[in-house]
Amino acid sequence: MNCNNGLIVSYKRSKTMKIIIADDYKDMSRKAANYLSAQVILKPGSVIGLATGETPIGTYNQLVNWYKKGDIDFSQTKTVNLDEYKGLEGTHEQSYRFFMNENLFDRINIDKKNTYLPNGMAEDEEAECARYENIIKELGNIDMQLLGIGLNGHIGFNEPGESFEKTTHCVQLTQSTIDANQRLFDEGDAVPEKAFTMGIKSIMQSKHILLIANGEKKAQIIRDAFFGPVTPKVPASILQLHNNVTVIVDKEAGKLIKDVL
Repeated sequence: MNCNNGLIVSYKRSKTMKIIIADDYKDMSRKAANYLSAQVILKPGSVIGLATGETPIGTYNQLVNWYKKGDIDFSQTKTVNLDEYKGLEGTHEQSYRFFMNENLFDRINIDKKNTYLPNGMAEDEEAECARYENIIKELGNIDMQLLGIGLNGHIGFNEPGESFEKTTHCVQLTQSTIDANQRLFDEGDAVPEKAFTMGIKSIMQSKHILLIANGEKKAQIIRDAFFGPVTPKVPASILQLHNNVTVIVDKEAGKLIKDVL
């Protein structure tokens, strides 16, 4: 079934999953920003779940551009981030707090007191996980959750093989994830081996999930995650069971699913 921005795929494991193939990274970013901005405009006090990494930077830049034009007001918006490295201060250039401040929060009119990330310096892991999970619940859960996807199918830092039933927890990162993130750190700086992350169960309680991916290297995992079996071996595959998921990929990331759309 065709729609203006892409294709709606009825899949036996979920009610409806909307899959949009954008022309390129810029188009993907703009389409994702459209969803997020519409959420904030229609419900100014929305709780938005945010992701980090290279993929969402274009989306954040687009939101900033619209804010500067006066199209969006973030003054009532609340945000919760997926994850944070354990052992990094929020002022560390590779912390996700620093990333969010630099790429979004410092460039819009959001109240920093309404932006939440796990405390990477927390010594008591269990207490910090419980604190963060309670924040999400007190906010009334997430209205729209932005996700990226790792080459191994991880969402947040939920690595392959982890239980779908986990809420916020502290995870030992796999070597493949550490290696993938090494390029973001200065030479000689070690990538943290642990991180606090929302669990799959926390993510699945979001009212609307928006996943973005770009580049040929993501093509296989996009096919595996959304047209393969639901399995902890591919964490993102659980999204097939959510009743309101939008996936936006560029042509390269979507090239292996064209035959099944």
